[in-house]
Amino acid sequence: MTGRPHPFHCKAVAPVASRRLAACLLLAGAAVLPAGARAQTAPRPARLAFVLNSADASISEIDIDSRREVRRLPVLREPHHMATTPDGRSLVVGDTAGNALFFLDPSTGAIQRHIPVSDPYQLSYSPDGRWLTIAGLARNQVDIYDAARMTLAHRIPASSMPSHINYSPDSGIVYVSLQGTGRLMAIETGTGHVRWRSQVGSTPAGVLWHEGRILVGVMGTDYVAVVDPRDGHVERQVHMASGPHNLFVSPDRKRLFVTCRVSGTIEQLDWNSLAILRTYHLPGGPDDIVFGPNDTLWATLRWRQHVAVVDLATGSATLIPTGRSPHGIWLNTALPERKLSMLQRGHAPPE
Repeated sequence: MTGRPHPFHCKAVAPVASRRLAACLLLAGAAVLPAGARAQTAPRPARLAFVLNSADASISEIDIDSRREVRRLPVLREPHHMATTPDGRSLVVGDTAGNALFFLDPSTGAIQRHIPVSDPYQLSYSPDGRWLTIAGLARNQVDIYDAARMTLAHRIPASSMPSHINYSPDSGIVYVSLQGTGRLMAIETGTGHVRWRSQVGSTPAGVLWHEGRILVGVMGTDYVAVVDPRDGHVERQVHMASGPHNLFVSPDRKRLFVTCRVSGTIEQLDWNSLAILRTYHLPGGPDDIVFGPNDTLWATLRWRQHVAVVDLATGSATLIPTGRSPHGIWLNTALPERKLSMLQRGHAPPE
């Protein structure tokens, strides 16, 4: 199986043989080709999508232009989410069960370094680049790091199951959803002080600052909660398909999307009213999304072992096979073209 795109059906991908072998290969800088694929002799693609396969302990690299998986990197145990460093020089992958962060070259996927970090399930840099917040879902903790030094500034107990993260625009407050208790918590980044914990609904997940309010995907229900950031009270509920999970803003900052994992849909909302404008049907548990070239949306399908590439104008979708339980996704086309070109040539990008 070569990772060729195909219509709505899936084939199994052979997992890495053992966790120990995977770890040794990773630390040696090796990679694993998709099952049945031949070693590449041509230059590696410049435009890459990175997909974290949580149940396969691996990262799929996909050629954005051919829409084929070209390489699979083993990690330690269970990658879920990733983020780029503020300077754009590294793609940081959290291996939650492996208790490690892996820093990758965003232009090539090469491993730059790895460091031990406790339970990095979800991770997010603050808008000003000063803080890195990590949600430890299994250990019920939220860690706030000095991003430049990677030193732990604050550890906040967070019962239970801290999940998704977003910040106030000034970086002064970080908001974290608590899936196990149905709450959203607000933490001062500078002091670690918890300002409030507020009930928002069953199994909250994605968190997004939007036009002076906080939007929370409440996965155990059929609504997105609109929350007042001053005290955490829910102002209203925006109803939609079942299982609203995560929320995303398009690069032009004019469109808002919600993945509804249970219903197998992605909802496009009106920017101001939050009314549903369009529904994209993607069976298989759409989870994380990222925006690609030519007005496309790339979505991981957690229960289908695929990534879907959706043409936002027509609604048509192409499926690309990945490893098991694909979760986080990122495209290096998200970097400015000049910065990506400089990284590929081995130069430091401008600050």
